[in-house]
Amino acid sequence: MIVCRKDSAVGRFSATLTCDRRYGGVRIKLLISIFVLLTTVCAATAESLRHARRAQALLGPEVWSQIIRVENNARTRKYPHILHALVFELAGVLWFYTDVDGTQSFSLHRNRLAAEKADFAPLLRDIEPGFGRWTVVEAALGETTAELPNGAELPNGCFIESYAALRVLVARGVVVAEPRLLSYYAQKASRRQGHTVLAYSAAGRVAVVDPLRPAAKLLFPASLSADPKELARAVQGPEVMHAIVLPLPLPKGPATREIFAANETSPSITSSL
Repeated sequence: MIVCRKDSAVGRFSATLTCDRRYGGVRIKLLISIFVLLTTVCAATAESLRHARRAQALLGPEVWSQIIRVENNARTRKYPHILHALVFELAGVLWFYTDVDGTQSFSLHRNRLAAEKADFAPLLRDIEPGFGRWTVVEAALGETTAELPNGAELPNGCFIESYAALRVLVARGVVVAEPRLLSYYAQKASRRQGHTVLAYSAAGRVAVVDPLRPAAKLLFPASLSADPKELARAVQGPEVMHAIVLPLPLPKGPATREIFAANETSPSITSSL
């Protein structure tokens, strides 16, 4: 969600100009309103790029990923007119992250990664028919891939943060067996909410790392591994309606300082798959 903040100085300036109609105050007010709107849109676009870069940093260099700039021409806009997204490969599937609604499957076919990486157009239209032009955003000279402060909120980032937690465990020498992402939907009142956590086998039990509460020690009986929904209910509660698991390969690259810092805090995250 984008929160727009009114600039009080601009507001006073607008009021002053619009009071004097002899100098076209109404027209000036319109121009100022347009300026404020464009400034807000530009700020939101820059924010989505920062979030995409942060997500890319959390995944690490061993995960193939590309940041793209997408133009949305849909009449009813779930997504803004211009947004940045992170496309990445994990467990043989392409995924699509935005700060608007988190991570979702991007691939349309199995075993066609090369073809899908070569042309995102049909994959983008499958998510939103209004997605038109798109371009790959290359990193500028000297630009960091983790522009948000360490521990800062990654909106709807639980899927990516769960994988980042696995990177940290492996880098610290923790024995991790059968790592997987556990994604589930929970029905709360009239709203269906999605969330993803990391699960793995350790010492005859199932350990879970939840990005919403990374300091919590969540251990469950190994028997729950056979039923993703039962495991998700043990983590979240009886409101879980559906759950799936995504087996993960063990990360091979090093975990950077930024990854450790991000996982030592407990950011407030609006979670989505």
